[in-house]
Amino acid sequence: MKKLQDILYRAGIVSVNGSLDIGIEAIVSDSRGVTAGSLFVATRGTQVDGHNFIPKAVELGATAIVCETFPETLNPKVTYVKVKNSAEALGYIASNFFGNPSEQLKLVGVTGTNGKTTTVTLLYNLMEALGYKSGLLSTIQNKVHQTVVPATHTTPDAISLNKLLSKMVEAGCSYAFMEVSSHAIHQHRITGLQFAGAVFTNLTHDHLDYHKTFKAYLKAKKKFFDDLPSSAFALVNLDDKNGRVMLQNTVAKQYGYALKNMADFKARVLESLFDSTKLDINGHPFYTMMVGTFNAYNLLAVYGTALLLHQDEEEVLLKMSTLKGADGRFEVIRSSNNITAIIDYAHTPDALENVLKTIQNVRTGNEQLITVVGAGGNRDKEKRPRMAHIASLLSTRVIITSDNPRNEDPQAIIDDMMKGIDVAKKMSALAIVNRKEAIHTAVMLAQPGDIILIAGKGHETYQEIKGVKHPFDDKKVITEYFDNL
Repeated sequence: MKKLQDILYRAGIVSVNGSLDIGIEAIVSDSRGVTAGSLFVATRGTQVDGHNFIPKAVELGATAIVCETFPETLNPKVTYVKVKNSAEALGYIASNFFGNPSEQLKLVGVTGTNGKTTTVTLLYNLMEALGYKSGLLSTIQNKVHQTVVPATHTTPDAISLNKLLSKMVEAGCSYAFMEVSSHAIHQHRITGLQFAGAVFTNLTHDHLDYHKTFKAYLKAKKKFFDDLPSSAFALVNLDDKNGRVMLQNTVAKQYGYALKNMADFKARVLESLFDSTKLDINGHPFYTMMVGTFNAYNLLAVYGTALLLHQDEEEVLLKMSTLKGADGRFEVIRSSNNITAIIDYAHTPDALENVLKTIQNVRTGNEQLITVVGAGGNRDKEKRPRMAHIASLLSTRVIITSDNPRNEDPQAIIDDMMKGIDVAKKMSALAIVNRKEAIHTAVMLAQPGDIILIAGKGHETYQEIKGVKHPFDDKKVITEYFDNL
C-alpha cells in the first residue's frame, strides 16, 4: 500500500477535494478493474472518455479519483484530484506507485517505423549472452530475464509498463530494452520513465490513420528525444534524413550510425547471401547469420548501443555474430524440392521494398520471385496501393490477399491495393481474398529454385476478421504445404 500524497509527485495537480493522507492499494485506468482501495485515473482516450466512468469506479470501491474535470457530484468518502493532463499524470503516478523502477536499471528505448522489434530483441539477447540479466518489451513478447510475458501492444500502458519494469528490478535485471511506438509517446504511456538511452531506426509512411499527417508522426517520435535527460545517449540512423531532426532539441549525448554517411558507428556490407552477411563494422570484419541491408542497420544500432553502455567491443562483436533475428523477420524456410519461402513482418511500403531489394541482391536472377502480400483493415489506406505497386515492380508475380481485415471488407482492401499495380503488371498479379489459398497458390506456381515472399504478418499467429481473432500462422501454413510437396 502506498500513500496517495507520495504517488502524486510530478502529476501536475491543479486542485484537491479530500485528504491526500490515505492508502492506495492499486492504480487503475480501466473502471472495470477497480477494486476496494483503488485509485482510478480517468483518461481521455480516442474512443472512450474515462471521466464518464468515475461514478462506476466510486461504486466499485475506488477511494481516490484523478481527473481533469471534477464530476458534478462528489462523494465525501472519496478524494478527488484534478490534474492538467490525466494521461500524463498516469505515467508519473504509475512510476511512483511501483517505486520508479526505470531508475533502478538502464532502460533503452528504440523507436522508428521499421526495425524496432529486431533491434530490441538483439539487444536483449546480446546482453543476456554477455552475462547480464535483462528485460525485453517488444511487439512479439515481453521477457523478465528468461521468463516470457505475452505482449498485447508494441508499448504497454503506463501501469503495465511500470509493473513489468518493477518485476525486472525484482529479478535482478541490469538492463531493459523496449520498443517505443509513436502511439505510446503521444498517449504519454512512457511519461515518467527514466531512459539511459534512445535509438532511432528510420521514419517512413505508417500510422497516418492515427497521426493524420507525416509531420505529426515525426513530431511524436521527436518528442521521445526532446524529453531525454542530459545523462542519456541519443543514437540515430544518419542515413535517414530524419535522423538529425531527432537530435535538434535533445540535451542527451548525441551519436550516429550509418552505412553511407560519416558516423560514430559505421559499417559496410561486403557480401550478402541467403543465410549470411559479411560486414565491416568500424574496421572489424564481422559475419552474421542475419540477411540484408536493413539487418546491417539493426546490427549497427545494437553495436553502437552496446558500446555506449560501456561493453567491451571485442566481446560485443563475438557475441553479436551468434545472434539470430526476431521471429517472423526475414525467416527462411526451404522445401525438399528447393523452393525458398521467406516470412517477413513487412507491412509498410518502405519495409516491403527493403525486403524485396534484399532478395533481389542475393538471388541469381533466373528464379521466380512470387510475393504474397495484403494490408491491414481500419488502418492507413494511403499505403495500400503503394505496397501493391512496390510488390508488383520488384516481383515476378504478386498475389494480393488479406492481412488482418479487421472490420473492413477484405475485398475492398484488395481493390484499394490493386489500384497501385501498373497496367503492364496486371497480367502477373492475382487477387485471392483467402490468405491460406493465396499461399497455397504461390506454392503451386513455384518451381524448384523459386522464392516465395509472404509479407505482412510475420510472427503473428492470428488473423483478425470482423473483430474476431482466428488462429493463423504464415509459417505453419507454408510449412504444411511444403511437407506435402
